Amino acid sequence: MSKVLTVYFSAGGRTAALAEKISAKAGGELFEVKPEVPYTEADINWKNPISRCNKEKIGKKDIPTVGKPETFESCDTVLVGFPIWYYGAPNIIQSFMKQFDWTGKRIALFATSGGSDIGKTVGKLRPFISGDYRLIAAKVFKDPEDEAAADEYLAGIIK
Repeated sequence: MSKVLTVYFSAGGRTAALAEKISAKAGGELFEVKPEVPYTEADINWKNPISRCNKEKIGKKDIPTVGKPETFESCDTVLVGFPIWYYGAPNIIQSFMKQFDWTGKRIALFATSGGSDIGKTVGKLRPFISGDYRLIAAKVFKDPEDEAAADEYLAGIIK
């Protein structure tokens, strides 16, 4: 059986709810990726052109994070969750991924979005993942409460 780590970033709680559900089903450690400077509601208002999330994305900024998952080195499967921002992973996920050597890891992405699909998210994230890893899945969840979708996602990942 795989040793699983579920990491996630959540701005409004939807991704957190899904990550908790997936982690409970998959087992292993659950780790929340948090910025050194927490986001406020105004920071994530994408409708405001000068909000923090817009400045970060446009400026391609790294986002310093707090802490590291305890079981990263010993796990072989890492489930990475995030909301879709600007048709991709938020910069904080890119910054998190850059901190590690992913050699030998199986990576499965899951995202939440009200309207976007996974699109080019995988391709946009690849430059931030170093090492010899295997990307095994990528899925967008429109409804984080959908048990059947979570089971289907995990069926091909957890052995």
